[in-house]
Amino acid sequence: MWEGASLWIVDAAQAREGETGRAAFHAHHAIQISLALGGWFRLDTQNAHVRSEVAAVAADTKHVIDAEGLTGIVFIEPESEAGRAITRRLFAERELVVVESQTIGDFRERLAAAGTAQDDRTLVALGRELVSILSAGAVANDADPRIRKVIAWAAEQIDQPISLSDALAVGGLSASRLRHLFVEQTGLPFKTYLLWLRLTRAVDVIAGGATLTQAAHEAGFSDSAHFSRTFRRMFGVPPAALRIV
Repeated sequence: MWEGASLWIVDAAQAREGETGRAAFHAHHAIQISLALGGWFRLDTQNAHVRSEVAAVAADTKHVIDAEGLTGIVFIEPESEAGRAITRRLFAERELVVVESQTIGDFRERLAAAGTAQDDRTLVALGRELVSILSAGAVANDADPRIRKVIAWAAEQIDQPISLSDALAVGGLSASRLRHLFVEQTGLPFKTYLLWLRLTRAVDVIAGGATLTQAAHEAGFSDSAHFSRTFRRMFGVPPAALRIV
């Protein structure tokens, strides 16, 4: 994980008796770039489907992935400058798009090699490179500085109870204006966005070796059950499926 994005290497178990590594329909507040690294994957939304080497799903889009073998997934925060540029470049007309192979060159091969070697620094460098490639040449939509200030403040306080009233002074807005502007800028109500921040914080803590219970506590969830329900709803699988190596 790094500021504004994260890279996951997912190894979906080989199909048994006609089954595959299919998650449930879910939606999360991140742009998702999926890359086949030796196996295959298929992405479905409620209106479209693709089976490709590289595909992208817009943030907050309900989708499901069916996969077998090694798959790379890059999650990009849509509020980041790169995220806003990628949204404008890829999702002007559709929420699910194929990314042409020539756009990223030999990136998949290099990512597969780095994933097998489990070299964290190389993986982060590759993840940053992909974000840079996909955002290059695109102009980001303007972000409201008051909402960006609220988001940055909330991220710093995420291990504590936070309410909309706490954010009013930070944003310098009335409650009704903050609610409206927050949804307009992020696509989510403030409370739902906080759950996404807590979830990404918990995953980061798990990656550091913590248990699910410890991660839930450090990310400000009421308990591990609340964390597990939120994780399943946003990623389509239970957090117990995570195996940090």
